[in-house]
Amino acid sequence: MRKICKTSFGALLLAGASLTATTAMARPMTAEDLATLKRLGAPTVSPDEKQVAFSVTETDPESYERSTNLHILDLTQSNATPQRVADLPDASEHSPSFSPDGKMLYFLSDKSGSEQLWGMPVSAIGKVDAIKSIGSVSNFKTDIAGFKISPSGKKIAVWGDIARTCENFGCDDDGNRAEPGPGTGREYDELFIRHWSSWETPGNYSRIFVFDLKDGKISGDGKAVDDDLVGDSPSKPFGGGEEITWASDGESEALVFVLREADRNEPKSTNLEIYGNELKGKGAEPMPHNGPSVDSLPAFSADGKQFAWASMKRPGYESDKMVLKVMDRSEKVNVLTENWDRSVGSIAWTPGGRSLIVTTQDVLDHPAFEVDATSGKVTRLTGEGNVGATIPLSDGSLIYTMNSRQAPTDLYRRSADGSVTQLTNINGRELAEIDEVSNQRFSFKGANGEKVWGMITKPKGVTGKLPMAFLVHGGPQGSFGNSWSTRWNPKVMAAQGYAVVSIDFHGSAGYGQEFMDSINQDWGGKPLEDLKLGFEAALKIDKQIDGERSCALGASYGGYMMNWIAGNWPDRFDCIINHAGIFDLRSFAFSTEELWFDQWDHGGPWWKRADPEKWNPINTIENWKTPTLFIHGEKDFRIPYTQSIMPFTYAQEMEIPSKLLIFPDENHWVLKGKNSVQWHRTVFDWMAKWTAVEGGQEGED
Repeated sequence: MRKICKTSFGALLLAGASLTATTAMARPMTAEDLATLKRLGAPTVSPDEKQVAFSVTETDPESYERSTNLHILDLTQSNATPQRVADLPDASEHSPSFSPDGKMLYFLSDKSGSEQLWGMPVSAIGKVDAIKSIGSVSNFKTDIAGFKISPSGKKIAVWGDIARTCENFGCDDDGNRAEPGPGTGREYDELFIRHWSSWETPGNYSRIFVFDLKDGKISGDGKAVDDDLVGDSPSKPFGGGEEITWASDGESEALVFVLREADRNEPKSTNLEIYGNELKGKGAEPMPHNGPSVDSLPAFSADGKQFAWASMKRPGYESDKMVLKVMDRSEKVNVLTENWDRSVGSIAWTPGGRSLIVTTQDVLDHPAFEVDATSGKVTRLTGEGNVGATIPLSDGSLIYTMNSRQAPTDLYRRSADGSVTQLTNINGRELAEIDEVSNQRFSFKGANGEKVWGMITKPKGVTGKLPMAFLVHGGPQGSFGNSWSTRWNPKVMAAQGYAVVSIDFHGSAGYGQEFMDSINQDWGGKPLEDLKLGFEAALKIDKQIDGERSCALGASYGGYMMNWIAGNWPDRFDCIINHAGIFDLRSFAFSTEELWFDQWDHGGPWWKRADPEKWNPINTIENWKTPTLFIHGEKDFRIPYTQSIMPFTYAQEMEIPSKLLIFPDENHWVLKGKNSVQWHRTVFDWMAKWTAVEGGQEGED
């Protein structure tokens, strides 16, 4: 480990000793690289703060099969390297957690054929026969999705998909009311009928059970904490451990959790409620000050005297500002970030309870900030890059994960004096063989004369003109900032010989709530103006970019914009690549599942909108002429795959050069290794064909 006084990611990248290879030894990045680079999971620190454990996912370069194993790092040694925890053969291990006394390391593994809890003494780690000390802690009839150990170490909360009628954690019947038999038909009498990538199973919910933990084993029958509540906790489909926390006053313990009520209003509701269950027969009760929209990220201070959470005001709007709040035992609430125009994405108390560490999108970065628990004063702690998990330590330092457009996630430590140490370099050897890219930020006057930001990523040290890859992010309330992606990755696209240009148009995250709200009912207005102005700004800033050879690429809302560009900016690009884009807003309004998203962004249900066809791409198809590649996953229920079949059909009928790539086993994203390589090869071939790029054409999604 090497200390650095700077906090820029470029400096941090040099921290790993294995990253000292010269540029002459490097080569352009490929799709295979992106698919097989190691992936670091969320870390956990031991109670004595001397060790950090985390998972690393590896991908076989031949089969693209993935396996995950645990690693542990000594935080007391400046030259320590991660040590692999004795792993179970033919299995994956993930989600590590230390017992409160630091003697045991618990984790989830599929060794038994399902995801169950396993454990091993910390003292056995690193010993020759360490594997003999690993033992199964649970043997339920269903998979464990996650777990959290209570502060005393005497109880454990586990969660997974359980039938509502099931009194135990798993039973023979999954409770699915939609499959009465005897045939294969599914019957529904209310929405949701499907969500994101799977058909719903009414009667089956994400549920939490609390068990005793005795002698390192789960004991007893357990208690469901949802009582008479009917809903999902954690919330589906993306909720996890950040929605669950333990409360303790030193004598008794209670579980606090977020629940999303499941009823006929669920597809139109963004409401999340925080509940507490003292586990003494009183049952689950709502925490004070729940609002009508999102209340989430519950977190108690170490002494249990203060409770923090994040809250939204506006029901039905999933991208409203998340405000940090703190409540004391008298139920007095201090709204800490009401006047800070950023949306809190995670919460972690410092050990002394005087401040909290939060993360949020901020311009083109996703840094960590410290928020004073009394005054609400906000101080930025990290520099350029995308910070993920954060763990504050008692000496004032901070353990965190971070990535950027240059490199995937690694572990870092920020000392109390602000100096930063890179703790891991899990892809150091691989990255040393790959060309670096240059990243340039720029701003310009966009729609309404307001400042808009963008980035240019291109191969470092390359001479001559470069065609442009013009990336449009999804969301639309998102950002194409300085972060690593295993799907839309600017570095691997630049490696094919392109200058990658991305614009954070009106509606993007990290520029304040008013900027984000400005896309509402204006999908094709200010964003398109920003993209046009950003295109020209990039050409003025970087003379190496060849504006006469360009391809536009986008997914989700970015895919919508590809269809909108095809009809409203048809002379600009040599080719278009459209992944999971909305083609017809009318059919989308009646076939998507999260109705709140479509109805908020467009002014209500279709039949109540003032001018529902104003921003509908299907209405300008007579202007289409740009060669277009359409890509979609059949399991995408967010934007059903027919939204790509329809424009492909039109393009074929009009003899516009076009191609359709459909993945039967992917959803809104391309997640499988082999599919990712195919995605990139197809994308890069299409780009090369229409922008006359010579040379290699490999990359990844």
